[in-house]
Amino acid sequence: MKKIIKISIISLALLAGHGCDDVLDVENVSALDPVAVWSDETLTNAFLARLYQITMPGAWPLDAGNSDEGYGLLAANAITANGHPFATFGGYYSDIRQLNTLFTEIDGGTLEEDFKNEIKGQAHFLRAWTYFNLVVRYGGVPIIKNVQNLEDDLQVSRNSTGETFDFIIEDLDNAISLLDGFQGSKGRINEAIALAFKGRVLLYKASPQFNPSNPFDNQYWSQALTATETAMNELAQMGYALESNYANIWSNENTSEAVMPVIFSDPDRLNGRRENCVRPLSISKNCTGGDVPVWNFVESYPMADGYQPGDVNSAYTYDMATYWENRDPRFYATVLYNASIAEFEGVAGRRIYLEESVGDPVDVFAPGVQIGDAKTGFYCLKGLEIDLSQAEVETNDVDWIEIRYAEVLLNFAEAANENGRGAEAIQVLRDIRQRAGIEPGAGNTYGIASGMSRDAIRDAIYHERYIELAFEGKRFWDLRRARRLHTQLDGLRKTGLLPDLKAGANPADAATFSLIPTDFDYSIEDIVTGVEPVMVTPESYYFFPITQNHLDENPNLEQNADWGGTFDPTL
Repeated sequence: MKKIIKISIISLALLAGHGCDDVLDVENVSALDPVAVWSDETLTNAFLARLYQITMPGAWPLDAGNSDEGYGLLAANAITANGHPFATFGGYYSDIRQLNTLFTEIDGGTLEEDFKNEIKGQAHFLRAWTYFNLVVRYGGVPIIKNVQNLEDDLQVSRNSTGETFDFIIEDLDNAISLLDGFQGSKGRINEAIALAFKGRVLLYKASPQFNPSNPFDNQYWSQALTATETAMNELAQMGYALESNYANIWSNENTSEAVMPVIFSDPDRLNGRRENCVRPLSISKNCTGGDVPVWNFVESYPMADGYQPGDVNSAYTYDMATYWENRDPRFYATVLYNASIAEFEGVAGRRIYLEESVGDPVDVFAPGVQIGDAKTGFYCLKGLEIDLSQAEVETNDVDWIEIRYAEVLLNFAEAANENGRGAEAIQVLRDIRQRAGIEPGAGNTYGIASGMSRDAIRDAIYHERYIELAFEGKRFWDLRRARRLHTQLDGLRKTGLLPDLKAGANPADAATFSLIPTDFDYSIEDIVTGVEPVMVTPESYYFFPITQNHLDENPNLEQNADWGGTFDPTL
């Protein structure tokens, strides 16, 4: 793969901030002068930079609490037609209006055709990205291709879900065509990103979320297979591959796995994950914690040979008293557990203690104690810059990888399995586990048996995504896509693992980091939240309601059927 310079969004955003404010005021469409803006590559790039800023992820996701990964829960009435945490309907249409401004105006200038096509290609992707975020939340939505002015009829109706998917794919096909051979700087949308995203989109289209009456034998799975296989093969030819060491994915800014990175650079653009919110609070500041793993998630990791804890085929005996021993190497790259070594601030051999008699009070998990955010006996390590001092924690600028090559492979595996190519799906799982450092075992199976049924392979793929993509903002949406939200999350009690210093162990040894995990006993305990720690995720959550304020503004918008309306959001 060619070496890519780390500029893109950051450089363009800085450019946009110098003397271009009037040009970027796209709310006032009449103020745009096509001759000035669309005849100047600098101004056009500045306009495009603004589109990136408003449409692309602006930070690492912090939504593990919506699934079975982290602390937090969707409780009763978390989602209503009057408001909910995923209610972004109007905001997305504001973005679409600005994207449509580009398509409406760009041909009025004198830009070189090749440059103009590169700009259009990126804008087609950004519009597809925006409509995809709408369709996975609501189902079919109004398709608007032109800038709506005040004199236009703004009382638009919803297009069908099938029409919305078709429009997204049309935009992506345009992006792929226009960006053929375009590399751009790191972080800019290119052909590889569009190919990979098309595979994700068609995987959703074929999924049980959109096809509840025929979840695995519908006509769309062949489309998903074509798209995901094309993405996998073409990206491999471009040089994309699995990072050799899973633990290095986030620290290696030139990783071959970063298909769609969102670039951050201190001090110009920080990643918003705010390391101060994720690391233990005793070495943080100005935050109350986030992305705290729960025991439900931690116990789901395979053993070092790829078999689940307690599986008779595993070479390792599992005991909760030593739950951290002989686990999948991805466990150690993701989870910070009691008395584990984590050399924050560059302190050699440093261990973090999460037990109340030896740990810092703001870090520990203790019965009935609620200090800051809820504690679970664990913290998340993925994406942290642990060498940062406490004073520097807000400067974390680790790039966010929205699409990793591992996801591209897993997307193909899922589509292959549903199209009768289970052996290829199994091989993908083994390849990913080989990279993870799991022991091959007899026959190089990596804990994934040959000859499994389609249902068993499907379950294995979903579980592998759970582990491989942990805390990457994928789990909640995967469970919705698979229609497993109500079967795996509804009624789930989230728990933590309570450490208790054993009799005879010397608490003073914590000062020299001499206490090790086996110096503690462990018990599963409910998390203290002030409310019943039970997830509420009924089947109505597979499509969210359009909030009442938007229905009031536009009587032609139909509400989704599960929310008192007549619109069917499925295919």
